[in-house]
Amino acid sequence: MVWTDYVDGSSALWGLFVSAFVSSTLAPGGSEAVLGYLVKQSAHEPTLLLFVATLGNTLGALTTWVLGYWAGLRFPADRPLDPKRHKAIVTVQKWGMPLLLLSWLPVVGDGFCFAAGWLKLPFWTSLLAMAVGKLGRYAAITYALSS
Repeated sequence: MVWTDYVDGSSALWGLFVSAFVSSTLAPGGSEAVLGYLVKQSAHEPTLLLFVATLGNTLGALTTWVLGYWAGLRFPADRPLDPKRHKAIVTVQKWGMPLLLLSWLPVVGDGFCFAAGWLKLPFWTSLLAMAVGKLGRYAAITYALSS
C-alpha cells in the first residue's frame, strides 16, 4: 500500500474515526459496524483500520474523562454518594483503574470514563487502560472479520 492509497481512501478512514469518537462519548454510535464493513471491503489494511478505530474511540473516552474531571471540580464529592444515583462513580471507587479496561462496554463504559475523571484517577494510567480495552475489542472484531 502506497501513500496515495491513504489519501484516496481517507474519507472512509475519517468516517471510521468520527464514528469511533462519537461512539465513545456520551452519544450513541455504531463504530463496530463501520469497522466491520471496512474490514470486509478490504480497501485498507486491517491494522490501519484497527489503529484508526482505537485512536478515535480512545480520544472520545478521554473527552468523557475530561468532562468528568471538570464536573468533579465544580461538584466535588464532599459527602457519601447514593449508590442508586451514582452507580458508575461508586463502581469505579470500588474497583478502581482496572475497570477502565471495560470502557468499551455500551452505555456503562462511558459512565466509567466520566467517573474516573470525576474521581481524578491518574490521567496517563486512565488513558492507557481505556486504550488497551478499546484496542482489545476492536482487535477481536478485526480478527474475526479479516479474510
